[in-house]
Amino acid sequence: MSANRVIRALVGVLAGMALGVVELAFLLLAWPVTLLPATLFPTARPAVDRGVARLLTLERARLATWLEHSPTGEGGGYGYLAVRAAVGVVGGYCCATLVFLGGLLLVGGVWELIGGHAHVVPVNLPGVKVVTNSAAVGVSGAVALLALAVLAVLAMGTAERRLADHFLGPGRHELMRRRIAELTATRSGIVRAVDDERRRIERDLHDGVQQRGVALAMLLGRAKHSPDQARTAELVAQAYTESRQLLDELRSVAWRIYPTALDELGLRAALAGVAERAGVPVTVHYGLTERPVSEVETALYFVAREAITNAVKHAGARDILVVLTEDERTVGVAISDDGAGGADPSGGGLSGLARRVLALDGEFTVESAEGGPTKIAARLPKAAPCG
Repeated sequence: MSANRVIRALVGVLAGMALGVVELAFLLLAWPVTLLPATLFPTARPAVDRGVARLLTLERARLATWLEHSPTGEGGGYGYLAVRAAVGVVGGYCCATLVFLGGLLLVGGVWELIGGHAHVVPVNLPGVKVVTNSAAVGVSGAVALLALAVLAVLAMGTAERRLADHFLGPGRHELMRRRIAELTATRSGIVRAVDDERRRIERDLHDGVQQRGVALAMLLGRAKHSPDQARTAELVAQAYTESRQLLDELRSVAWRIYPTALDELGLRAALAGVAERAGVPVTVHYGLTERPVSEVETALYFVAREAITNAVKHAGARDILVVLTEDERTVGVAISDDGAGGADPSGGGLSGLARRVLALDGEFTVESAEGGPTKIAARLPKAAPCG
């Protein structure tokens, strides 16, 4: 803790006390004006609003200059000024009193110590008798009071910043702290999502591709050792059918991992492929004027694909609508279905999508009442974050 920080905080708290007195006086005068009909005094209310705006500007300048806090929001108003003024006046008075008394005792004690005018002061405690002098008592008391003043000043600075966070919006340091916490949680979520995806791929390979590969090998082995030509031809035909199904299974697994159409043809074509494979009518309204960046495009695709898959597989949907929209800064996708509803946002698939979207500074929502309908939406910035 640097002395400069304590001094700056002290100046900020004392300035806040003085400004708090002005704010309380202003509010006491302005409050009755707000109760009067605007038709009687049409210029009074705008004048009060201008006064509030100027006081808020002074508060922001004080916070930024002396308390190292720059609120990012545009809130405030009467509520903030009233609470801040009361806290500032009381807290500032306590801090000023501690500093004044501590300084007074320190000056007096040092003066007596240098001039040799200290008086003997006996201190009688239960079981303890100490003889000291007024100079030592003054200096000791000054050190204790100034230490309390430092703690009070720092506590007041913290209280001022928290009030500003609540009424005016968080400052840059608080935003950075939240961003670090969000990135830490998102990173852990992405690791879990990757592990879940690996397990899903392993299940697909084990339960589908591997089993068909074993069946194909067994058919070919039986055909190789069969002495009956007709039986051999039948086994080879079965092996051929099994190999075709194995290829289809491999294509399906590869498509679920990452469709090549997304890179080669773009999001519109990839979603068209999802719609064709869905097994129920899927309508896609593509409202994007240009192709999103790769990370955002991939996230939009997987949100749509997972939502469609869940609607068909778990909700028994008969009709699905996919809508892609954009504005100046963001792109979004919303998937609606007429299924049974009851989708759980904390489930493996949806929570993985939420982590993917949050990792790109996006928003992910799930609206799914029991009995339906269900709407899953994601909105992401057009430019992917750098980190």
